[in-house]
Amino acid sequence: MLPRIMFAENFTGGNDPVFVFGAKLRQQVFTAQDFALNSLNRPTPFGNYASRFSGQWNLFDSTQSWKALDRARFMNVAAEQQLNRTDQELVFQTVQAFYGVLLAQKQVQVAEDAVKTVEAIEQQSRARVESGMAVDSDLLSAQVQYSARQQELIERRNQLALAQTRLALAMGAGSDALYQPREALEERVFPAADVNQLEKTAMEKRPDLKRSEAERSAQDKSVSMAKAAFGPRLNGFGSWEEDSHSVGWTGANNWVAGAELQFDLFSGGAKRAQLAREKALQERAAAGHAGFQDAVRLEVRQAYYQFDAAQKQVKVARSAVAQADESLRINQNRYEGGLSTVTDMLRVEEAAHRAKADYWQAVYRMNASYAGVELATGTLTVDSPAVTQ
Repeated sequence: MLPRIMFAENFTGGNDPVFVFGAKLRQQVFTAQDFALNSLNRPTPFGNYASRFSGQWNLFDSTQSWKALDRARFMNVAAEQQLNRTDQELVFQTVQAFYGVLLAQKQVQVAEDAVKTVEAIEQQSRARVESGMAVDSDLLSAQVQYSARQQELIERRNQLALAQTRLALAMGAGSDALYQPREALEERVFPAADVNQLEKTAMEKRPDLKRSEAERSAQDKSVSMAKAAFGPRLNGFGSWEEDSHSVGWTGANNWVAGAELQFDLFSGGAKRAQLAREKALQERAAAGHAGFQDAVRLEVRQAYYQFDAAQKQVKVARSAVAQADESLRINQNRYEGGLSTVTDMLRVEEAAHRAKADYWQAVYRMNASYAGVELATGTLTVDSPAVTQ
């Protein structure tokens, strides 16, 4: 669209008759003696130093350049939207890693409480065995359970260290950096969500959907460019030249300018083939965009149902923890009174331990899945509810 301006400096020498004749004319040193046949046919070697400014300008190309500019703008929008989507994915990974650390901390706490509970059961069993109120197998069962809880605690602590490393890497820090969040994993209250409204928001906000739309529009411009290639082209050109027999601008100068109209009468079918290719790519881009819209709708519904299920599971798990704690308290009293066996006690302890672990897993899924909802709708940022609440 803009003109192209060039500068060249060159030297040419020789005894070619046409070259010598023209060089003398350019330097304006041609004389009557140079018309002698011997001088014309067998000239002495001659040299020419030329300094040339030249320019070309595509004045009209059937709007191909303008369409190419529009296409470039659409591709720039596509790149920006993809960058925005990448930012959202990084936020999501960091949120997941953050909640992963909080969950790992709770898992360590649950494991420590379980060790203490089983240790108390072991001590009660030992006392009952020593008093003759229980057999050795009861103590052995309690010791086995105690060893299992200690092994679980070791594993949970290692998982916490791994979760801290994952969080550090997600935040761009080194693997040796250990972040200790001041918050604790807990139930959070998030804004109410309607799946139909979430779908509508995703259609408007998803950066990667905007990227797909921009790429489809860019391909439309590619088709327009292929069509415009059948039209005429008008080019302007010009040059100014200084010629002399030695280095330096000491000779004569000349200039030339003109315009050229080009129209391809036959190109072997290359332009038609290019147009057919661009149209095929246009159809593929349109179909891909429509398919991507359906994929986004599916992602939104999947994220919504995961969040909805996690919320309901938290309520069920919360009730299960209360019931398991009460059952453990009752069985502890029964065991102390000799009304139940250590096997019953360990079974109830296992149920209470599992209920607590399941509850914190449900809380983690609820918090993390809401971030998934915002990611699916394209609204996840560092200031969104999934991060700030």
